[in-house]
Amino acid sequence: MSSYCDIAPGHPVHAYYHDNEYGFPVTDDAVLFERLILEINQAGLSWELMLKKREGFRAAYGGFEPSVVAAYGEADRARLLADAGIIRNRLKVGAAIENAKRIIEIQNTHGSFAAWIDAHHPLEKDDWVKLFRKTFKFMGGEIVGEFLMSIGYLPGTHREDCPVYARILELEPAWRRGD
Repeated sequence: MSSYCDIAPGHPVHAYYHDNEYGFPVTDDAVLFERLILEINQAGLSWELMLKKREGFRAAYGGFEPSVVAAYGEADRARLLADAGIIRNRLKVGAAIENAKRIIEIQNTHGSFAAWIDAHHPLEKDDWVKLFRKTFKFMGGEIVGEFLMSIGYLPGTHREDCPVYARILELEPAWRRGD
């Protein structure tokens, strides 16, 4: 069975994400929101498509600033559903807007989305899934698992013999801390 570490290095679309983002610890709320939006939109589609449409998502969703997206109204929803630069799925667009509102609530109670995630660490994957399903819209086990792996809260992004794995370990990802 091949892994992302087999196909991504040197690939014109996947290489940068594999080498510099996937599995690296993230604390910036806009980056966390970006990953959440991309993972939600990837459901049923390829990750390569998400990476190809990433800049379209960035433009459509206000630079991934939760406060901008939380303020979107019906005109914005219609604009998003007509935007060929993103995935035009009513449920996924609605989830992005609603989840931005929930992130704002989390920022008000925890200081940041990153602090909220960290406050719940460590959890087993099933418990993370339950928490995210209770808190956010359009959350499934694969979405939650990939989101948490992509930001360094669950292991499994890289094989141990992948050079990126050693770089991530140096940054002490949350999954390694164990708290």
